[in-house]
Amino acid sequence: MRIRSARRSDLPLLQDIERAAGEPFRDLGMAFVADDDPPPLDLLESYRLAGRCWVATDPLFGTGDRPLGYVLADPVDDALHIEQVSVAPAAARRGIGRDLIAHLAALAAPRGMAALTLTTFTDVPWNAPYYARIGFRILTDPELTDGLRAIRAEEAQHGLDRWPRVCMRRELAPADRPSGAAGAVRIPRMPDAPAAPDTAEAVAVSGSP
Repeated sequence: MRIRSARRSDLPLLQDIERAAGEPFRDLGMAFVADDDPPPLDLLESYRLAGRCWVATDPLFGTGDRPLGYVLADPVDDALHIEQVSVAPAAARRGIGRDLIAHLAALAAPRGMAALTLTTFTDVPWNAPYYARIGFRILTDPELTDGLRAIRAEEAQHGLDRWPRVCMRRELAPADRPSGAAGAVRIPRMPDAPAAPDTAEAVAVSGSP
């Protein structure tokens, strides 16, 4: 398993992953989610150029360097917010989502970010219950930051609040953060951003169920 920055040529494949990853929601009576369009190419390109889009690949899976999953992230308040993480159903249960999230943590902690955050559905087995198993906790309303409140308001406007939805947070170890780091952190580019329009560095990670 390896994780690398996304290439421009990956972006249509990320849309395919998103469409496939949405289909299981249909079996839960959430056709609205299943039918939701994937992120448009121009949005994915903006994440790629900002160095905040990563993909997971596994040559041993038989797909070569083709992405099996991806993650998008934004600095929000004192945390790195997971805007989207999706894995192709054919590659599910191999630890790909967990490894993508671990990759974000490894990048964010040394740069003074206090946590990873995300928003997700409460009652979908592979959403909030899964994130709880890998160290996230549900935030109470008073714990929400201004940035998270803005994200939730945007999601509600999009119609996602027709099912129970929460914000979750995973603290990053203080020992992994530089001394004196506090408050909001603005990181316009993450450190492994592509140096050229269609290049990427690879980072090896463990892959397990």
